Amino acid sequence: MNDDPEACDSYRNDARLARSCLKIQIVIAGKTYEVEADVEGEKNLPADAAPLQSVLLPTAPRRGVSAGGDVDESKVCRSPVAGIVSRVSAQPGQLLQADDLIVVLEAMKMETSVVAPVAGKVKSVKVGPGEAVKLHQILVEFE
Repeated sequence: MNDDPEACDSYRNDARLARSCLKIQIVIAGKTYEVEADVEGEKNLPADAAPLQSVLLPTAPRRGVSAGGDVDESKVCRSPVAGIVSRVSAQPGQLLQADDLIVVLEAMKMETSVVAPVAGKVKSVKVGPGEAVKLHQILVEFE
């Protein structure tokens, strides 16, 4: 592997090596990245190779998230980490302001404070102290 960032440029300048440089576009979370890679050995692409086509694959459902899509995301607060509920500050019927403490989670001996994303009234609290929660699991529902 050639660590020289100009390697693909030098390949383009030499007709014998032109097929040794592969340019790839990758899209991750909606952001496009261009990657240039030099191909070594006998695995060079043939001169008459058709351009490669990318395929967008569906994203797998996140663990702990309803696959049905029947949840109004503006009305829930989800866990940012997998961990154990240390304490719950919110109660059903409580009026919260944005950034009010809802739940404290412990993960890897660190505490994570989960705060209200928006102002609203708590409809239900889905977790209790000592419970294990998954990443993106619903902690609290708002009215």
